[in-house]
Amino acid sequence: MVLHYLCNMSHETGIGPTTERQRYIILDALRGLALMGIALANFPEFALWTFLRGEEQAVMPTAVIDRVVRFFQYMLVDGKFYTIFSLLFGIGFSLILARHGRKLFVRRVFILMVIGFLHLMFIWSGDILLLYAIGGLLLTLFIRLKDKTLLVLALALILIPIGLDALTEFGGIDFASPFYQAWWNQAEAQGINEGNFATWLRDAHSYDQVFAFLTQGAYERIWEFVEGHRLPKVIGLFILGYLIGKHRLYTRLQELPLWRIFLCTAAFALPLSALYAWSAVNDHPWGRTIHSLLYAFSVIPLAIVYITGICKLYLRKQESTLFRSIAAPGRMALSNYISQSVVGIILFYGLGFGLGTTFGLVHIELTALVVFVIQVLLSQLWLHYFHFGPLEWLWRMMTYGRYFPLKKKTRNPNYC
Repeated sequence: MVLHYLCNMSHETGIGPTTERQRYIILDALRGLALMGIALANFPEFALWTFLRGEEQAVMPTAVIDRVVRFFQYMLVDGKFYTIFSLLFGIGFSLILARHGRKLFVRRVFILMVIGFLHLMFIWSGDILLLYAIGGLLLTLFIRLKDKTLLVLALALILIPIGLDALTEFGGIDFASPFYQAWWNQAEAQGINEGNFATWLRDAHSYDQVFAFLTQGAYERIWEFVEGHRLPKVIGLFILGYLIGKHRLYTRLQELPLWRIFLCTAAFALPLSALYAWSAVNDHPWGRTIHSLLYAFSVIPLAIVYITGICKLYLRKQESTLFRSIAAPGRMALSNYISQSVVGIILFYGLGFGLGTTFGLVHIELTALVVFVIQVLLSQLWLHYFHFGPLEWLWRMMTYGRYFPLKKKTRNPNYC
């Protein structure tokens, strides 16, 4: 018994990536849940449905049910899982900073920045990793502040977009206008216009055509980040996640009033989420500022409802197969996130099956769920034989500057 304990300690000390013994199933399960939600949010863009004009969406056979699905997508999906993913990034950052310090953390984030840039420029214009890397670097500027100061700063950063949208709506200050113009200048330089925007990738039968779209798409993504004030939101969520990780709240779930938080937050988050969805599908009839206000007070609180609900269920069913199944894709989140983009290309672009613009939203979301289920199964199979996901393995080796064995070895657990 003592020998077995010492063996475990010898394998878990020193500089290196998190081992299986050091992982927390609840964090991986939440990350897996976030991946599912991100697939539901992103697949309408992979399938080019969101690029279609309203009248083109309206003539699809599933148009009536698509409108219902779109409403519930805004109400239950839009922004919620990106929020969970951001909080989990913040928790992960706190673990790395506590265990290895700022220098290794910065190296890890710079590598993530490169991965995000390559994803943005060569695979999919909807990349979030580059923004996360920038937010992670900026997070290091604040981590020495007191916890109360960090909490106030996080809330301020999350609410700042409301004020910025008010300046745009009532003060005529359009922060995103130069980026919007730069985007369309680049699109026109590539021969892309409003008439062929939705069908360009569907009809693209060479990677040169895809890359032309990705080039202007990078400009579009920058405009989206500025127009949606994404950076302050992300840093605010990172700070909240950092505080959760710093105090290791995920190890003290029994001490937290999860059920009370779940009920109290759901009581206002669900009605506000319905109002946010109604505003979104009706093109913001109450104005940009009210829409931004509804986003802040519905999207993040509903994400907290999801988190507390999953944590409460985990305390009751933590040994269940369900949690371990959802945790599997969460353990290799980077590989699965990138692979969702690759699957989207294969299914919907002209380089693959060219199914873009041919499906209604309900079929697209069902496809996203099927893809996620396949990812769950493949992740379980992969992790049965390997320690890390393929991209996680490369990321860790570049971060720590040394080789880690990928394939698991069968050995006597009592042998050190």
